[in-house]
Amino acid sequence: MTQARSAYLGARIFDGAALLDDHALLVLTDGTTRITAPQDLPYDCPIHTQDGGTLLSGFVDLQVNGGGGVMFNDAPTVETLATIAAAHRGLGAAAILPTLITDTPAQTAAAIKAVTEALDQHIVGIAGLHLEGPHLSVARKGAHDGTLIRPMQDSDLRMLLDAADRIPNLVVTVAPENVSNAQIKALADAGIIVSLGHSDCDYDTAMAAFDAGACCATHLFNAMSQAQARAPGLVGAALSHPMATCGLIADGVHVHPAMIRAALAAKTGPRDIFLVTDAMATAGSDITSFQLNGREILRRDGRLTLADGTLAGADLTMPQAIRVMVEQVKEPLEKALARATTIPAGMLRSPPSRNQADDLLWLSPDMTQTCWIAEL
Repeated sequence: MTQARSAYLGARIFDGAALLDDHALLVLTDGTTRITAPQDLPYDCPIHTQDGGTLLSGFVDLQVNGGGGVMFNDAPTVETLATIAAAHRGLGAAAILPTLITDTPAQTAAAIKAVTEALDQHIVGIAGLHLEGPHLSVARKGAHDGTLIRPMQDSDLRMLLDAADRIPNLVVTVAPENVSNAQIKALADAGIIVSLGHSDCDYDTAMAAFDAGACCATHLFNAMSQAQARAPGLVGAALSHPMATCGLIADGVHVHPAMIRAALAAKTGPRDIFLVTDAMATAGSDITSFQLNGREILRRDGRLTLADGTLAGADLTMPQAIRVMVEQVKEPLEKALARATTIPAGMLRSPPSRNQADDLLWLSPDMTQTCWIAEL
């Protein structure tokens, strides 16, 4: 018989959609949890009382390039993945998609192999893989190495389709300039999440790609054709297509809070906008620089840039992104929390389990600190 193991009081509880006040979180002996009224707790249940804050499921981050001082591109191995996952778990992430930035075919194959092995070994936090490139647009390459960007070949498509058989959650960021709609359809039909990004395509081209099966836009507003009066671009398409969702880097650097508010108001459903960190090696570490494809990335004033000032990923944690959404964008906390948990989880073919005690998190009242409830 499943019995109560412990209970948590004193914090609001986010159930995935709403914030609940004056409730208790009950942890059962099988590791599952239940939300209940305080007066309904078993009389002999140990109680942990928090001084405010919020209890919620851990964050789901679909774009993580590195962490713990290492980049996935530098060494796409299980050991690297374990380091990155541990760093992000320390920052409150229950599930991440390690992300390989545009690289060689050999590195892409190595990344697929490493993630497959990490999943087989049940490395905590690794939920799949995000391949951001190499089939992008040189015109919108950002910090990606333009010499490695190329069209998708039949061999690339076969490799991705094979990977989808072994990796349940596979995101591939592509640009319509270098990937055909037939290829997008084949990827989507295989269960791959096709995201449009690093693209200078026009509105009609983007809408056709979404119609073909693409269902996401990578880091909205950044490295893509912008919305203008007579040329809505990829931004306009991503916000207006009902089946498109959008990742968003809410650090106050990549997108101005006023533009975030405009995007939230403009986005048509049923798909929604979710938060990503686009984190690099700096996440969970105190390093001030690192290498990406042989180029130095500098960490200064909350930004990561190449020597010429080009943004290169983000120096961001999910609690920081939530705080920007609440304090600068003026979004209700429960919606910001959904953008960091349930909305990205809903994108996945095999989402992380919810309501498990091991993946429940406490977020401080000022949204600056996190702690897993098992450590409270």
